Amino acid sequence: MKVAINRLNKMLSKNIILFSIVTVCFVTSMLFVQFNYSFYDRPIAKIIEINLKDSVQVVDMHNNRDELFTQHIIAQIKNGQEKGQQIHISNNYSTSGAYDHAFRVGNELFVSIDKQTKDSRDLTGSISNVKRDKYILMIMWVFIFVLLLIGKKQGFFSIVSLAVNALLLSFALDVYVNNSTISLLWICGITIILFTVTSLLLVNGFNEKAYAAIVATLLGTFISLLISYLVIWITAGNGLRYEEMNFLTRPYEMVFMAGLFVGSLGAVMDVAITMSSSIFGLYEKDNNISTKALTKSGLEIGKDIMGTMTNILFFAYISGSIPAIILYIKNHTSLSFALSMNLSLELARALAGGIGIVLAIPIGLYTSIFFVNRKRHKL
Repeated sequence: MKVAINRLNKMLSKNIILFSIVTVCFVTSMLFVQFNYSFYDRPIAKIIEINLKDSVQVVDMHNNRDELFTQHIIAQIKNGQEKGQQIHISNNYSTSGAYDHAFRVGNELFVSIDKQTKDSRDLTGSISNVKRDKYILMIMWVFIFVLLLIGKKQGFFSIVSLAVNALLLSFALDVYVNNSTISLLWICGITIILFTVTSLLLVNGFNEKAYAAIVATLLGTFISLLISYLVIWITAGNGLRYEEMNFLTRPYEMVFMAGLFVGSLGAVMDVAITMSSSIFGLYEKDNNISTKALTKSGLEIGKDIMGTMTNILFFAYISGSIPAIILYIKNHTSLSFALSMNLSLELARALAGGIGIVLAIPIGLYTSIFFVNRKRHKL
């Protein structure tokens, strides 16, 4: 009884310490973004008064109706040499809100101050962007709280692995931008190995289940990339429209392959850890389960997740192209042209990821069974 009480007290004390650390970090970060104006080089203004000047009904050549509004905004400068002064800004916005935004009192804006008014009391200027860091931080904290609430220890390590991976990706892109002679595929290949090892070991620990998932993830990702590369090479890239990458000063085919490489990793890793966890879960429930039974059960699990994972990948890639497709169709282009211009690269990414998912099922299954049998021999 005393042992159980001691364990409960230790668990409660750990949870209280973790909750206290998270609370302190939450309060500190929220206070920081409320008063971090001095950390920005660009002038920031907080809206203190808004007056609606006028509104106009408009109809374009395609009979699309809209209403245009003009706001007169008075805001207070929060940083820089003009701190404390008021600035007068005019803002035009529409009901559709395609390229504009209606502002309210309390909104914070990045502004450009007219040079000729800098020496006067009545500053004028224009809006260059909206300061959204506090809203992004709030969404980030909701994500962190949900992860910690559901995942607990694993949720905490998931957050750590996400932060580490973000730093790795930032460093990898910085290396490529500053060294044009280094192949982006080589950089992504090394980064993907680091992503996989960091994510799976931090979340699952140093054990056979994590090792099996790492091997399956790397094999599935690299084989799917090889197949995709061979297909594109054989077909000479026919059907792939790189127009959206024309502004790049680096070879856009290489950039596309690198994006395809990284994009496939997430789906393959998900399938690999699912297969590994399932096989090791079956083994831990029954240490005497046969290899044949493990194989049969693993294949059934793989069939169940294969369809849903490929659909998830398809919708994730396609969703980003919906606004552009609608824009093309609204401008009376044919559906086939709109789809070919906007979906060719996304479909290629989805197909490459789908190949990786399908490959990860047998690879993850037999890799996990190999580590299970190895664990059996150690006992």
